Amino acid sequence: MNSVSIQGVSKRFRLPDQRFNSLKERVLHFGKVPYHEFWALKDIDLEISEGTTTGLLGRNGSGKSTLLKCIAGILQPTSGQIVVKGRLASMLELGSGFHPDLSGRDNVYLNGSLLGFSKKDIDKRFDSIVEFAELSEFIDSQVKHYSSGMYARLGFAVAVNVDPDILLVDEVLAVGDEAFQNKCMDRIKQFQREGRTIVLVTHGTDQVRQICDYAAVLSKGDLVYSGDSLESIRSYRDILVTDANDDSVHLEVAENEPEGEPLGVWDEKSNPKYGEDLLNVGVSKGSEFYKDRTIEIVSVTFRDKLGVVCNSVMTAEPLIVEFEYKSCNIDEELFAVFSIYSVRGEIIFRNFFQDGLYSNIKLSQNGTIKFNIDQVPLLDGTFKVSLELLNRENQVIFQRDSLDSFSVTNPTKNVGLVNLQIKPSVE
Repeated sequence: MNSVSIQGVSKRFRLPDQRFNSLKERVLHFGKVPYHEFWALKDIDLEISEGTTTGLLGRNGSGKSTLLKCIAGILQPTSGQIVVKGRLASMLELGSGFHPDLSGRDNVYLNGSLLGFSKKDIDKRFDSIVEFAELSEFIDSQVKHYSSGMYARLGFAVAVNVDPDILLVDEVLAVGDEAFQNKCMDRIKQFQREGRTIVLVTHGTDQVRQICDYAAVLSKGDLVYSGDSLESIRSYRDILVTDANDDSVHLEVAENEPEGEPLGVWDEKSNPKYGEDLLNVGVSKGSEFYKDRTIEIVSVTFRDKLGVVCNSVMTAEPLIVEFEYKSCNIDEELFAVFSIYSVRGEIIFRNFFQDGLYSNIKLSQNGTIKFNIDQVPLLDGTFKVSLELLNRENQVIFQRDSLDSFSVTNPTKNVGLVNLQIKPSVE
């Protein structure tokens, strides 16, 4: 049985080509404003079964939030129809449905009434809502004085405490501190155990892997794929890679990574300010930071087991990372430090020369520093690499920050960050 049935749904917006600010301009143009049509959704067919958790993936502007608003009834489709069976609660944006001049208490009752509950129903749930939101000290303050996190916490608390049959969530599972995020995830998992239907919009493929049974991928208003969540993640990554190779498209950073800071220069007293991280794939060029002008990285190349330039590799397959350099006149031996990061900047791996596992290197005038990974132990994701060269005094004389990335496709059903070879036994 389907909780949400989306049949041939399209949504058109009219975008004005120019704005008339004066009455004279409006009269001269007979009140008509020139516009062009933008189709945010194009003939979407999607069935969301009762009791399942479905993720909606896609780049900004792909139509995810528009589709969710159509399901919630906030927007009406230009064509097609959406059939929703069951009580629906939505958490579409920070503080949606709140009035800034009312207190948190008043907004709980206002939001509950919009969801079809009587004052008596909200009275029964009020204490649970306030306790979940952790806002007992501020519940009688006007919400216009709330932080964005407090807004979202109160909105999420209302949405999950009104016993919905269908819960719509749009990019709000990362609000609050770590403890509150864990509380949100625990409530989502409780809903799943109770057989409720959840539709989740997110850029975080980790969330899709962890909690979604199915997922749908949208691109420029079109439904590209719907089905198994892991296959949806791969389809989403294919779109990112395709767009990365299109010079006319600015690539978003996967896993919802925040934008980086402007490019900076090396400062001996502080760390360098890194440039905006994009998903450079294959052979790529970027900026590097170093104390003197004796080293220049020409390119960073990723190669598969056959030595072919690639931008993606399968889990457990070999990968070669090559840093091509030139204009080097350093006579001393150096230690090469190779690092792998997640797109969120978390260190996945970094070698240290003190371990004695890596030999010293001597750079010539031109050449390539290669790192061979026999078997990539990572699961689905996009990962960045960086290179540091240290002298005998443990001083960094060269550093190329993580501007270069490769992606990993996991052919198994294993989930997580790394692929471990597990052999169960019974004794």
